[in-house]
This record gives sequence, C-alpha cells and structure tokens, in this order.
Amino acid sequence: MSLEKILTNAASGMSAQSIRMNTIASNLANTDNVAGSEEATYHAKYPIFSEVTQQVQGLVPDDQPTGGVRVTDIANSKKPLERRYQPDHPSANSEGYIYLTDVNPIEEMTNMISASKEYQANVEVMNTTKNLILQTLSVMNEK
Repeated sequence: MSLEKILTNAASGMSAQSIRMNTIASNLANTDNVAGSEEATYHAKYPIFSEVTQQVQGLVPDDQPTGGVRVTDIANSKKPLERRYQPDHPSANSEGYIYLTDVNPIEEMTNMISASKEYQANVEVMNTTKNLILQTLSVMNEK
C-alpha cells in the first residue's frame, strides 16, 4: 500500500468519525426532548458506516485492498419511546400523555469518547506517515 493511500484511508476515517461526533452532539442536545406524539419526539440518530474498496486490475474481487470508510446514511433509532402520563405538561396530547426521547446520555457520552479516540488514532496514522515521508526524503537527499 502506498503512503498516499494510507493518508487517504486515515482522512476518510477522520471524516467518518467527525460525522459520528456531530451526530452524537445532536443526540445529546436533544436529551430532554418531549412531545405529544411518538412521531414528533426526537429519536436518537446513528451513522451507518460502509467500507470503501479500490478496484485494482489483476486482483480477484475477494483480494481487493480496502480504501477507507464512509458514512452512507444516518439512521433513526427504532427503540420504543417511553410514554408518560402528565396531563399538566404543555406538550401533552389530548389524552394527557407525553413521549420522552430514547437518547441515553451515558451511552452517548461513551460513544463520544470512542469516536474521539478513533479520530485521534487516525491523526496518529497521518502523523506517522508524514514522518516516514520526511525521513525518506531526508535519506534521498543524503545520497
């Protein structure tokens, strides 16, 4: 794998983790969201990642090298929302119920830490690759 492909893969990982962190931030911002219907209540969102492969002539499809990762979609959580009877709440429906979001702030903070660490790992890959390129150029200049 060339150094350019390593940089491209790390950059795609950083981009995907950035989208993941933005999605988590949106979830955290809506932790206390309530509404009078299940449809109007905020549902937690999660990015869907997929592997990007590069086609190389002469290689069979199973032997294709990976080419990074990308976010293909942002999916809504399918968890059922908690319904609570609070007839005095301003968002209560005609029956007196409100629906609470399915965002779990502890789970989201754990996901944020994970996304941050994965982003940092990709930064380290880029820095290591940059240092390898600089050392290669230094050795070539000495000859």
